[in-house]
Amino acid sequence: MTRWRGVFPAVTTKLTQDGAVDLDATKASINRLVENGVSGIIVLPMLGENASMTLGEREAIIRAAVEVVAGRVPVLSGLAEITLDNAKANAKAYEGFGAQGLMVFPSLAYRTDPRETVAWYKGIASASSLPIMIYNNPIAYGVDVTCDILKELVDTPEIVCIKEETGDIRRVTDMYVALGDRFSVFCGVDDLIVESCALGVTGWVSGMTNAWPAECVELFNLCAEQKFSEARELYHIMTPAFHLDTHVKLVQYIKFAEHLVYGAPEWTRAPRLPLVGSERQAVTDIIKKTMADLETGRRR
Repeated sequence: MTRWRGVFPAVTTKLTQDGAVDLDATKASINRLVENGVSGIIVLPMLGENASMTLGEREAIIRAAVEVVAGRVPVLSGLAEITLDNAKANAKAYEGFGAQGLMVFPSLAYRTDPRETVAWYKGIASASSLPIMIYNNPIAYGVDVTCDILKELVDTPEIVCIKEETGDIRRVTDMYVALGDRFSVFCGVDDLIVESCALGVTGWVSGMTNAWPAECVELFNLCAEQKFSEARELYHIMTPAFHLDTHVKLVQYIKFAEHLVYGAPEWTRAPRLPLVGSERQAVTDIIKKTMADLETGRRR
């Protein structure tokens, strides 16, 4: 069975100022992530503005990612659809484009009940041979893949991992108590990573890794090595920026962080608009302070 481990950044899709996909910038950012030690990448997550992309654009992004990664790490794609038929069709299509796994959202248009949630994930799993990470974010999508639901998915071998994003740190332990190690458990929010690692998660789907890949990989590795005192020092520096990963404007915030840290384009697709005014200044202050504190920390 597939066992994903380590830091898997949820990759932002780089755009031009007029909203077109910038494949060259996207490929450059993915290569930067891999060169800085991430263990996998996830294109077309929510951070990648999946829902605003055409199927043709998604194909181009997946194929570009597979090309630039060139087998160095697994390439997963987000799968975010409204109907089961579309989800199944695109799961098969993404497999054909070269994706090596799927991070599957609940239905974007309907809050499924537990029976419907089980049917949704089993249906998608039947559509391709790709391993699946369940994207569990009930805060954003209103559907919670609970331990009881996961028990109904134990006999679906394609489902191998869950991205835990309930915000309730107790859920990590509850899953291990209820399910053992049947599923890999990944932390899904940046500002709970040290806490989650202390409870035994084996991976991290991270937003701010787009801006600071080396530092985020270092943080995760320190936790994996049980070096929590050192990890906390780095975590204290990065947590103000990590908090931006949980805001409704995380796409704009993380793209802007990338822009400030290494010059990537900050543009998003409407209805998202560029940051302006006091909000832009507040985010700038957080990112620049993090940059300065990381630099100071490296000198110590």
